[in-house]
Formats: sequence, structure tokens, C-alpha cells
Amino acid sequence: MAFLAITCGGTWLWLWVAHGVLGLSALNPLLQLPGFCMPGIAAIVVRRWVTREGFADAGLRPRLRAAWPYYLAAWLGPLALAAVTMALAAALGVWHPDLSPLDELAPGVARWPALLVLMLVVPLLTPVYWGEEFGWTSYLRPRLFGGRVLPSVVATSLIWAVWHYPLAFIGYADFENVALGLLVWTVSLLCQEVVLAWLYLRSGTVWVASLAHAGNNMVLFLLTGQLLSDGADGLGAIATMLLTTVPVAALAGWLAWLSRRRARALNARPARRVLQGAGGPARRQDQEGCIG
Repeated sequence: MAFLAITCGGTWLWLWVAHGVLGLSALNPLLQLPGFCMPGIAAIVVRRWVTREGFADAGLRPRLRAAWPYYLAAWLGPLALAAVTMALAAALGVWHPDLSPLDELAPGVARWPALLVLMLVVPLLTPVYWGEEFGWTSYLRPRLFGGRVLPSVVATSLIWAVWHYPLAFIGYADFENVALGLLVWTVSLLCQEVVLAWLYLRSGTVWVASLAHAGNNMVLFLLTGQLLSDGADGLGAIATMLLTTVPVAALAGWLAWLSRRRARALNARPARRVLQGAGGPARRQDQEGCIG
């Protein structure tokens, strides 16, 4: 409760001050950064001063050598999902392949160099998105439903979605129908959280999830929004988000299936017992990382 009180109360209070009092745009980084860092701040406060549990299970170690395949997936995955989204849009006839809107990514810079720079910048932005992942995925998710992955992921994504909702009323998300937009946003965040939780559990570090979160915002949704929502004949925010969510949902479903298969394989084996010292207690091999 302390975590949610600090996260939601602090973020929403700041949004009111920044937008309602100071008049900052919802797209202004000065409004976004303090609010989006609040989950991480709340997790630090609770771990250090409320529960005093410390940070041993926080996944703070980068684990670059062991987790590099997951870093690579987190970095390149959003670009691949953007490509799949555009292929789907073309197949459905709602987008006629035209990459010229990408020329607006960086004024005065051609589309391909701009895209390359964007991909190189994403890892540098990982610390910006660390605040959310350290709060939601590293702290809150394992503490819901006794850490059972599937229900805790669903609950975390719903709370995460509600935390975002005020942004829809101050110009961050330009939904033509707010209620429908919030519903699509919620589904999108649920699918994203499945992927983020899987990356966190499999890599053992919150930095992988933070990199993927940066890629989702700065590559996947930025590129599809630029290509599908651009111009008077664009799809609009809701349709663009819904279409972009389709491949993310497919990926989330595939990862859940892989996790369930892995869990069944582990359960089919005899329990592996590891003696902790002479005559020490035995423990079962960790099955964390199985969604479903």
C-alpha cells in the first residue's frame, strides 16, 4: 500500500502541479520525467525505510555477460515489432507503403541515418525508463499473488494502466474516444507487461526490461505512430495503438506458451536437490521465469 500511495499519489499530484498550475504540456520532458520516475522512487523508499527489506532481490546487477542475448532482444525487438506492424497494416490495406513520414524524425536528417541514430540513442535512454521498471516489474509484480507469475503480471498491468489514465485527459494521448482509447491502452500495457516480465525473469536484471521499455516507447510506438497516424488520412491514435498491439500480443502469447512448456518440463523431472553444506537443507531448482 505504501508503494502504491507514493507512486500514484506522487505522480498524479505532480501532473496536476506541472500541467494545471505550471501549464506544462504533457509532451514536455519536464512534466514527464519526475512523474515517470515516481515508481522507482517509491520502490527505493519502501525497500529502504518502510519494509527495510533491502535490494538483494531487486535485479540491479546488469549481468551483461550472462544476459547479453536478452539485451539484444530488448534492443532490436521493438524495431522488429514495428516492421511486423507495418507489414500487417499493408496486408490489411490500411497503409500503402510509404516511408517518407520518417523524414520528419529529425529535421534535416535523412530517414535512414535518423533511424540509425534513434536505435543508438535507445540504450542511452534506458535509465529514464528504469524508474518504471524498477517500480512495477522489479518491486510490485513479485509481491502480488505470492509472486505467481500470470496473476501478478495481469494485476501489475492493470495497476500500471490506471496509473497512466490521467495522461489521457491532459493531452499525452489524443484519443478520439477516451473510454475506448483507455481500453485499448490497457490491453496494450497488459501485453507489454507480459513481455517485460518475461525479459526480467529470464535475464535476472531490471536493466533488460528497462531497455525494452525504452524501445517500446521510442522505437515501436514512435515509428508506427509516425507512419500510420501521419496526415489527414492517418488511422488515428486508437487504431494505430490497436494495430501495434497485435504483434505484441502475439509475442506475449508465444512467450507464455514457451514458459508453460518449460514449467511442464521442469515438473516432469525428479526434483534436483542441492546440499547447502554437509547435511544442509535441500532446495528445488528455481522455476521462476515461467509465465502461465
